[in-house]
Amino acid sequence: MDSATVTTATTVDPSEAAHFGKLAKDWWDPKGSSAMLHRLNPPRLKYVREQVDRHWQGDGVGFTPLAGKRALDVGCGAGLLCEPLARLGAAVTGLDAAAENIGVARTHAAQSGLAMDYRVGGIEALTDETFDLVTSMEVIEHVTDPAAFVAGLAQGLATDGLLILSTPNRTALSKLAMITVGEGLGMIPRGTHDWDKFLTPEELTALVVAAGLRVIDVAGLGFSPGKGFAVGENTQLDYFVTAVRA
Repeated sequence: MDSATVTTATTVDPSEAAHFGKLAKDWWDPKGSSAMLHRLNPPRLKYVREQVDRHWQGDGVGFTPLAGKRALDVGCGAGLLCEPLARLGAAVTGLDAAAENIGVARTHAAQSGLAMDYRVGGIEALTDETFDLVTSMEVIEHVTDPAAFVAGLAQGLATDGLLILSTPNRTALSKLAMITVGEGLGMIPRGTHDWDKFLTPEELTALVVAAGLRVIDVAGLGFSPGKGFAVGENTQLDYFVTAVRA
């Protein structure tokens, strides 16, 4: 077959990859364009740790609950979640569609003395590998085909694996907080979000189930001026979905 006629299906939106690639140089600056991600990271990690301990019967106090396990973070950016996962003991692979992000991630990991496996590409690039922990935080709202994206994540999940997703809910609150206020006031880079592409918990859960997984937890990620971001029951702003093989 003529190579010019061969096409490879991908869930990567080139315009989204370009948008986030432009932010790469400031990714690790807690006061830069990714400041909101730095604020999100502590409650994210708390939730991930809780789910990891619950799934693998951890004691909640050990420093390396992911020792001996492979972790994959899809849409990893410059490694804000990957590096903590490595410090929790995992052998980490970070995947991102923006080459600029991976370049910054590799440099930062080297400076931090961490051995990481960073790769450029979409979930489709991992057809023959499986991981004990698969995470993808605030990514699915940026892909071209959410169903295919979730199916790809599920394919990369080991038999006893754990999948953790987070994404904004499609509500009036998320539109006000993330786009009208967040992007409007410059707290989030303008053009980061398309509210119409946000998924409700019910929609995302349906995609996860259709991919052959079983949802074991749904939790909200809320915000208050006094406490900042925190995990709770209210899913109106943002939320997590955790799943295992059915």
